[in-house]
Amino acid sequence: NIGFVTHLLSMVGVDGVTFYNANAAMPIVAGINIWAYTGYTALLLYAGMLQIPGELYESASLDGAGETRMFFGITLPLLRPVLVLVLVMGLIGSFQIFDTVQIGYAGHPIPAVRVIYYYIYQQGFTFLKMGYASAVAMLLVVVLAIFTAIQLRLMRAGSSDLAQGDQSCSRNSNLPKLSRGQSSRSQFLSRFSPSIG
Repeated sequence: NIGFVTHLLSMVGVDGVTFYNANAAMPIVAGINIWAYTGYTALLLYAGMLQIPGELYESASLDGAGETRMFFGITLPLLRPVLVLVLVMGLIGSFQIFDTVQIGYAGHPIPAVRVIYYYIYQQGFTFLKMGYASAVAMLLVVVLAIFTAIQLRLMRAGSSDLAQGDQSCSRNSNLPKLSRGQSSRSQFLSRFSPSIG
């Protein structure tokens, strides 16, 4: 119950945050880890947005597409590989929370914050059940592999909207032939831009 925010709250007559409260322990651990990795996630998304060609937005604006339509029609689909990376790493990272629990709650065992990594650590190095801890660790690897495969499958991580534009252009004989540099982007834009008569 010691901290700068708790001290400020106590000065104005408000009860501070009770970190060792069983009901607030897990939200506090989750908040700390979200805050710690927000910058890294934002950097990945920013790097992914820099890879999107600017002429796509220019062509979409000339065709009359608004900001919302450009976001859902260009930015979000082309950020799919980065979003898959962020989601997969976030899923794996959520199962790997250990340091926050070890530092904050090692002396105050609260069942709500006994995450899987800390449970494996306790079984192996506190209770010396190395075989059991190894079995749980291997089970965790299998579970993470299954969840990762499901995520990659659902989000079609191996496909690209620009590549799909090239394939649809080659399959559709009614569409005019475009140059190699224009086919993918033109077909991609035709999927969401309003037609001009």
